[in-house]
Amino acid sequence: MKKRSRVKRLARFVLRGGRRRAGAAGLLKKSPRYVLFDFDGTLGDTFHQGFEILNILAAEFGFRPLPPEELEFARDLSTSGLMKHLGISRMKLHKISKRGTEEIGKRIHTVQTFEGVPEMVRHLHREGFRLGILTSNSEQNVRVFLQAQNLELFDFIESSSKLLGKGSVLRRLMKERDLKPKEILLIGDELRDKIGRAHV
Repeated sequence: MKKRSRVKRLARFVLRGGRRRAGAAGLLKKSPRYVLFDFDGTLGDTFHQGFEILNILAAEFGFRPLPPEELEFARDLSTSGLMKHLGISRMKLHKISKRGTEEIGKRIHTVQTFEGVPEMVRHLHREGFRLGILTSNSEQNVRVFLQAQNLELFDFIESSSKLLGKGSVLRRLMKERDLKPKEILLIGDELRDKIGRAHV
């Protein structure tokens, strides 16, 4: 799967100490103070659970289900683009998001991580990086996952609204911790995870 291979490549990149390829000279010029991870699709492989839940909620809330052949197209849409594609009313998004979080919570024990990710997280922690999670999932779901995977190494978990996105939460964190964009490495799996300069 494309997503799995991207995460694996990222894990190898970090474990090489920032070398872009075998034999490349030098490490990353400046190490960030904080490494922030998305959860769904980055730390936790929730792809199959999410697809199943989306189509369950389609029947419950009356929007169009997502067929398998549209998955690659849909994954890089913005939240508003995906809502338009599936015919989701903005008025219903909060309820749909809440129900989705409840459903993934029921399945969180089935969620696995990606190959190389646990080693990458532990390596970053040993090297002294401050680790955090920015997610539209719930803090409780993420904590259950981290405990099951023996990855309770994160300084904080911040949950954001699907509608408002992670940008407002990231800006608040930067203000509270006196951080500049260049001091943050944000690791996500979708184009919608790009937030200014604080992204991968």
